[in-house]
Amino acid sequence: MRILVINPNTTAAVTDLVAERVCAVAGDGATVIPVTGRFGARYIASRAAAAIAAHAALDALAEHLAGSGPPCDAVYLACFGDPGLAALREISPVPVVGMAQASCWAACSRGERFGIVTGGARWEPMLREFVSGLGLSERLAAIRTIATAGGEIARDPGAALARLAAACTACVSEDGADVVVLGGAALAGLAARIQPAVPVPVLCSVEAGAHAVLAAGKAGRCARSAPTADTIGLAPALARLLGGA
Repeated sequence: MRILVINPNTTAAVTDLVAERVCAVAGDGATVIPVTGRFGARYIASRAAAAIAAHAALDALAEHLAGSGPPCDAVYLACFGDPGLAALREISPVPVVGMAQASCWAACSRGERFGIVTGGARWEPMLREFVSGLGLSERLAAIRTIATAGGEIARDPGAALARLAAACTACVSEDGADVVVLGGAALAGLAARIQPAVPVPVLCSVEAGAHAVLAAGKAGRCARSAPTADTIGLAPALARLLGGA
């Protein structure tokens, strides 16, 4: 199985971090093809950055589909918040899994009410809307953020561990969560380090998405074709894909 891992921000170090965790989950069962967004924010922490990231994700998929290498069997949108997920599914010939969606569903399978902890204050309303869109608002205990954004956490994860653990614990003691999602590509692998301090399961969003995309890849290709549209100014591969050429 070949998994295209799209990191729609422009920080290659985060792409490498995610790819490492996906490889660890997949073992010998999959080949991981990591791709970093060609344009946009270094780390997504606002609605504007997320909108640009959706375009970057579509661009990345189009470039892969236009390439001469073997096609992928599934696509992993490796960004918490899943920018462009619905659009990717509309044009992709293979299953597409979003990190945030997969994490929320995984949390619901582990408990009755879940919390989300991530870095960057602007994510709170964005994620609340996202969870509502999944129809899971009644299952959501809380969304807690720390001031440190994901990019800073990626550069120095140890400095954020205590604050992330405190936020996870607060989701349990103050909000009633019985499972917590540690969300964000830059937070890959930190759930295991935080778990000893938290009395309920802490799920790594990257690993939850990895398990979901492995399962999706086994289901095979999708019976869909990209919609056609006249476009101006897009990269050639994306323009051809949307143009039906």
